[in-house]
Amino acid sequence: TVAFHPVSDFPGWDMAPDWILNLIRKYDCKNVLEVGSGANPTLSAETVSSLNIRYTANDVSVEELSKADGVYDRWVCDLSQGKISGQMHGKFDLVFSRMVNEHISDGRAYHTNIHNLLKPNGLAAHCFSTLYALPFTANRILPHRIGGMLLNLFAPRDAHKTGKFRAYYSWSRGPSAAVLSRFESLGYEIIEYRGYFGHTYYRRVPLLHRLEDLKSRVLLAKPVSPLCSYGMMIARKR
Repeated sequence: TVAFHPVSDFPGWDMAPDWILNLIRKYDCKNVLEVGSGANPTLSAETVSSLNIRYTANDVSVEELSKADGVYDRWVCDLSQGKISGQMHGKFDLVFSRMVNEHISDGRAYHTNIHNLLKPNGLAAHCFSTLYALPFTANRILPHRIGGMLLNLFAPRDAHKTGKFRAYYSWSRGPSAAVLSRFESLGYEIIEYRGYFGHTYYRRVPLLHRLEDLKSRVLLAKPVSPLCSYGMMIARKR
């Protein structure tokens, strides 16, 4: 299913726990991997314990994972680099990420590795920002330091939490026939691919913010996939 929504419906932030919890319950997932969770996985330790599932927190940083609660399994691995151990293949019912994919430099390697991690009929679910919304395009093409300065000017961020990783936007796009075909070529069946229009980076500039809101409403009426700001994809391993 391909559909388009306003950014207020995007499940990658505050709505993320409910989004993932609903997927786990709907598809009866018993073994879950969160990519790039660091010290703070999306589902709380209490929720994981109550579900009686196995939940693996993944990150490239040993230090970050060491801070996570003991209820989580921990796996230090960069899924975008090379091939993963065959011992991990076919292990998970659900592999998901939120606001990670835009930082991946090799989308093909990353999504291939996730496909290998899944059991047959297992699910991959991702929330991510996309090209070619203007703030993210500028962040991609400008030198890393300058792009970060501009984003922080319009929308100040916690540099410790959001300033560590460069954004590449490899395979991070709104839903289109070409994009869906790319994932299908890896052996995925697309269940949902949703694009979201709009962003909040202009909140400090009221006129720009109103213009962005107007643009988003126009795009919702007549969607142009490459102009999405965010995407959400749920795919099944064939």
